[in-house]
Amino acid sequence: MSNVTTINPFEVPAGKKELALKIYDKFAAYFSAQPGYVSTKLYQELGEDSKFHLVSVSTWESSKHFVAALQKPELEEIAKDMPEDIKTYPSLYKIIRS
Repeated sequence: MSNVTTINPFEVPAGKKELALKIYDKFAAYFSAQPGYVSTKLYQELGEDSKFHLVSVSTWESSKHFVAALQKPELEEIAKDMPEDIKTYPSLYKIIRS
């Protein structure tokens, strides 16, 4: 089975990028310690008018590993610090062409 990719774009209100990065770092530390985690890269927009200001792209050994990581109580503890106005849209993807 090939790896899967999680792409998670973030909408970050003006003035909250540093807060978003601090919270992202907590999520990244959690996910990187989970079974099946392979790697993550965080991208930042170059323009001011982008809808998504940060985009996280993670690779996992399987969707089962990612889903299992989402179901642990430790993640809820981290997620409670996420302000409502910082929105994320995580989804799993697989490569269909290259």
